[in-house]
Amino acid sequence: MVSQPGILLAVSIIFDHFGPLVSKVCGCLLRHGALSLHEIVRRLELSPGQVKNSLLILIQHNCVQAFSTPIGSRGKTATVYLAIFDNVLHRLRFSKFLSVIRADIPESEALLEGLLQNGRLTFDQLVWRTISKTPDGSPKPTREEIRMNFNKLVYAHYVERCPKPEPFFDPLIDEQPTSTRKRAPRAVETVLSLEQKVVRTAALSDAERFSEIPYSMEKPLNANDDDHHAVASGKRKHEALEVDEEDSIIAENEVLWRANFERFIFCLKKKFCADRKKAKLKVGTLAIWEAFFEANVTNNDNKTVTSPMNGILERVGQKEGGSSMTVDQIISVLNDLESISTTRDPEQFTFDLNKLVETCRNDEVESLVKKKHGQEAYTIFRLLLKQGGPVETDEITDKTILDKQIVHETLYKLWKDEYIDSERVPSAASGTGNAQFFVWRVKNTYRERYIDHLHHAALNLRQMVNCMAELLLEGTKDETKLRNRKNILILALTRHDESLMLFHDF
Repeated sequence: MVSQPGILLAVSIIFDHFGPLVSKVCGCLLRHGALSLHEIVRRLELSPGQVKNSLLILIQHNCVQAFSTPIGSRGKTATVYLAIFDNVLHRLRFSKFLSVIRADIPESEALLEGLLQNGRLTFDQLVWRTISKTPDGSPKPTREEIRMNFNKLVYAHYVERCPKPEPFFDPLIDEQPTSTRKRAPRAVETVLSLEQKVVRTAALSDAERFSEIPYSMEKPLNANDDDHHAVASGKRKHEALEVDEEDSIIAENEVLWRANFERFIFCLKKKFCADRKKAKLKVGTLAIWEAFFEANVTNNDNKTVTSPMNGILERVGQKEGGSSMTVDQIISVLNDLESISTTRDPEQFTFDLNKLVETCRNDEVESLVKKKHGQEAYTIFRLLLKQGGPVETDEITDKTILDKQIVHETLYKLWKDEYIDSERVPSAASGTGNAQFFVWRVKNTYRERYIDHLHHAALNLRQMVNCMAELLLEGTKDETKLRNRKNILILALTRHDESLMLFHDF
């Protein structure tokens, strides 16, 4: 379940985007989990029509997933609705998603903007929107041009076909495949939340999700019926196929498309890791690091970045001073940067994003501990994090070289603030067996509490931005001053969201 600060932030986002009624329904689902239409009506005391319209809006914008689930023992099923908390938060990042496309496929930016603004659209709706948004006097794009730009988004996995509208899911049955369970040791097996299980159940296969729209020659308005033939492009890996134009148009009109948030989060994760390490690199090393990320090949793994050596060499040569670098120098730098060659192909190098993300998370929490409780607390907390298990008080004193009294006082402050936990352990050296000593370890929930603080801070920043916007609408003498304050708060919220993504999404 989502914590209270997270729920308040999500409800605030939905309230600003869709109004009070829709935010009430979303808040109800976030607080109580999957509910049927009747249960939502009963809890909120709204009319069925109001709740139904709110659910349709939330489903249209990918914030709610419907699924059927068994009720009773007679094999009956009921439709219930589950709020997708992650997708609600992603609404804060639409400008970042557009910046990703602007840098990668700028000609397709308008198409993605349409999907982000409207949630789900058919290809026909996208065509109509794109043509209608074309400024007067500018040449209007043809359907085939729009199709070509749209297929670029699909091919790069920025856009996907919408999931199943109402899949069957039984929460009492573990939906994780046995093959996945066998692949990983029991100790590292991740426990999926209800939200993650429902999303996986509703998801289409990759072949369906990223199936491109076939290219076809548009039929002129005055053409005879015998003249139309659909021609599929040989641009992709599949061979040229003949497609019936009428069937193709029907498919285009029926299929709903949406932005693939998972892909955009991976791109932002990759950019975050590249920028975080970039600040500590030398000039020559920096060029190789940038070239490594620029040469990244598309893959389905969101934990690593893999780049071929040929691509790295090509991009290094394009940078200042890169043409004088030898292959051995580049490989040496890549190894120093923890980019290792893969076992399957020695000509490909892989960097573990999750390892750097884990380091950045620890740095963020350690920085907060240092600001709140000082250098001594930072030193002790860092030691406990590295140890990863219980540490005795005297051992902490010896390893940190701090005064015993200061260690005791600092441990108490960290324990009171719920960063660490303590336990009494009987001393084995004592003959009587009554002697005890304390051991300390980092609390398992310290990151959850940190995320709660991030959600709370994001909510406060949003409320301050809204307050400035209301004051500007009222009209005051200090309009320039208020506008500057609002811009500063928006910038602060954007930077704060990077920390939120680091802990929640990356």
